[in-house]
Amino acid sequence: MVKSVLLKIKKIFVVILIILAGCVNYCFSPAMDEPEMLAWGNKCLNESFDPSVDTKLKKWELELTPDAFIRMRKTYQNGKQEYFSFHLRRLTAIDYLGTPAIGTLQLKTMADDIIVQTHNDRKGDLDTLATMLDIPVKNMGPERLDSLQTILEYFKGKSL
Repeated sequence: MVKSVLLKIKKIFVVILIILAGCVNYCFSPAMDEPEMLAWGNKCLNESFDPSVDTKLKKWELELTPDAFIRMRKTYQNGKQEYFSFHLRRLTAIDYLGTPAIGTLQLKTMADDIIVQTHNDRKGDLDTLATMLDIPVKNMGPERLDSLQTILEYFKGKSL
């Protein structure tokens, strides 16, 4: 009699373990697939970018690409353009300076890995390299910053 009760308890315990294993597996599955992460990363960057920091800025584009590049183009009222581009595999640090309301997102690279091109500048067109890209942002709370950092790290890891 005691053996049959213990056997039933053991079966119930095994069923509970299987159910718990399924729940744990479901809980730790990725919340987003890659296209959703790319879309969220771009949405976050574009909604957070603060063009009001530069009053002479006419138009801007900021993009995280599927092949793990960050690209930013600024067009000024006088026609001057600045273009920044780098591959996330060269990313070494993501820093944030400021408050949740307004600040600067700093993307740092290993060396001079950020391509900086200037066009239609009265000083002439220039091609240079940089180690840091400063992106003025607004409404960058801790959760949003963590989410963006997770996505950038995912795309960095994907490219290695």
